[in-house]
Parts: sequence; C-alpha cells; structure tokens
Amino acid sequence: MNPSPRMRRARTPLTVLAGVGLAAALTAAAIVPASADKDTGTHRPKPTVVLVHGAFADSTSWNGVITELRHDGYPVVAVANPLRSLQGDSAYLRDVLASIDGPVVLVGHSYGGSVISNAATGDKDVKALVYVAAFLPEKGESAVDLSGKFPGSTLGDALRPVPITNPDGSQGTDLYIQNDKFRHQFAADVPRDQADLMAVNQRPVTSAALAEGAGEPAWKTIPSWVLIATQDLNIPPQAQEFMAQRAGAHTTKVRASHAVSVSQPGKVADVVEDAAHSVR
Repeated sequence: MNPSPRMRRARTPLTVLAGVGLAAALTAAAIVPASADKDTGTHRPKPTVVLVHGAFADSTSWNGVITELRHDGYPVVAVANPLRSLQGDSAYLRDVLASIDGPVVLVGHSYGGSVISNAATGDKDVKALVYVAAFLPEKGESAVDLSGKFPGSTLGDALRPVPITNPDGSQGTDLYIQNDKFRHQFAADVPRDQADLMAVNQRPVTSAALAEGAGEPAWKTIPSWVLIATQDLNIPPQAQEFMAQRAGAHTTKVRASHAVSVSQPGKVADVVEDAAHSVR
C-alpha cells in the first residue's frame, strides 16, 4: 500500500525536525518527489466505468453496481440507452463516450452488449469491454439471431408487442415483457416487491433494434470480460458461453437470472474491477 502523506510525515528523520522550525519541517516532509508518484501510481486516476443497460430495464438496474464501484473510488456514468435502433443507440453512446476524458471501461448488459460492441470500435479511450449476461455479436448478427442460436430462451412467449408510430411517420413495434411474467422471465432471483417495480418501470425496446445486424465488433481489438448468468431465460447460457469463447474473453459464471446486475451487484462489480485493473 502506498504511504499516505500522514505516514510520510511520520517517517521524516528527527534530525531534520530538530534543525528547522515546525512549520518548515511539516512543509518539507509533505513534499514528495515527482518520480515517487510516477513510480507508485499514487495519483494515477482510475478509469471511468460507463454502464449501458439493455432492453426491459433502465439505468437504475445498475444502482447496486454503482454503489460498489463508487465505494472503491471509480468514477461512473450510467447511460440512458434509447433502445430504438442498434445504429442509433450506438451513435448516442459514442457521443457520451466523446464527452469523457481519459480511459474507459465500457460495460453492457443484455442488448447493451450489442451497443457497446458497435460504439467502441475505433475508440482508443475504451480500454476494456465487460459483457454482463449480454450479446457479443459478430458483424451482421442480431440479438434475435443469437438468442435463438441455442435452446433455452423463453422470452418470445413473455413479450407484449405495442404498435407505435416512429418520428418519421413509419410504423414500428415496441416490445415489453408482460408484467405478470416479468419476474419469472427476467428477474427470478430478485425479491418480488423489487421485481414488480422493475416490471412497471421497464423500458421497451423496438423489435427493429433486436433484429438489426451488428457492425464490426470492438471485442476483436479490445480486451473483453464476460459474466455468464447460468439461470438466464432471455439469453441462453449456452449462447453466452459460445460468444465468450469466440471473443476470447475472460469469463466468469454466476448462478443468477438475466437481472444479475440487480440480484448480485457485488459479483458484477468484481468483474468490472478485474477489467479496470488491467488498464490502470
């Protein structure tokens, strides 16, 4: 552990203290050579952690993770993912990333994984990608493609489609999880009262966003970490493992529902901090 200024003062030789006034001694003792800070990394800032939620959730789904990360000294930004189109959502995230100084650890949950994969391509400040029960699409793949690649997803039967009119006048469809099926489908290991609130507060995603093919993925050039939720009913665990292996990601498995960031925020924060330690 690096010595604090208080510890450094305590180690100042008594001969120095005896030879100068008290104020001068304290001032001299507090001065640390620039090379010492460079060597120890005392003042090296931690990377900013940027959290991107997925479909049927909002930024509050990261609250427990945010608490853990901030306690450990990480600056955190939780992005309000529009959930309108993969290209548009990725462009929005790129704008947010452009406003952040210094290195970034970019974290995506569920469909948010597709968004971070698109948005981080070519961004030199994004040093690590973390996928939390998330999609890691190859170029041209969609969330729909990947969730159906292996058996186990029951999301289709739990959805409630709502026809919408887009800003350009075209017709589209918003997708919600039916409230009475939300906990079982999305958050089976979250306390019922909390899961019921999540069902009411859920953010819809457009069917077009889930069906849109991805661009060139950032996980091909940026180191990645994957947390697999082994009780996930949205993205089959087998699909999560397939994507993690394909990306050569550092992989952690947790017995959890799709809402692992809510049910086990400490485990999620541990994976994020593992990724952050690699870039500090």
